[in-house]
Amino acid sequence: MSAGERRAQSAARSLTKDEAEAFVLREAQLLDERRLEEWADLFTEDGYYWVPARPDQDNPHDEVSLFFDDREFMTTRIQRLRHPRLHSQDPPSRTLHVVSSVRIEDEALDDADVLVSSTMVMFEHRPKRGQRVFGARCHHALRFVGEDLKIAWKKVTLVNCDDSFEALLLPF
Repeated sequence: MSAGERRAQSAARSLTKDEAEAFVLREAQLLDERRLEEWADLFTEDGYYWVPARPDQDNPHDEVSLFFDDREFMTTRIQRLRHPRLHSQDPPSRTLHVVSSVRIEDEALDDADVLVSSTMVMFEHRPKRGQRVFGARCHHALRFVGEDLKIAWKKVTLVNCDDSFEALLLPF
């Protein structure tokens, strides 16, 4: 479907702030419950998940990112996280996402119907390894696919993205 056709379809179906907030909160719940396959299914077939390596990184194509996963790589990452001998997740991390300040942006997009911004804090607890806290500004480019709302792309800019990290394995 072309961008013009998507805009025409979107004009017939608008998104309220409450619907946008419910969608973003549902995504966070899937991540916290490690329902990663369902989380990946929230993305369009051409969708991607991006975590820049510096605060003002313009795009994921010109330099290295912390994460830049298309649907195929998301599936591979999830399979790795599910592997019984993945020592870096033994025992598995437990996470809690706190999402706030959800807004529908006025910015026009060619590849999606609506842009939603939010802030997020994720607590990750690793039994026997302690707890880490990550704060981020998030952008979800959402697209209507039939009656379903899908993520065309998600950008998570960690406030300390240009710092060094112990291995990052889980999506934010």
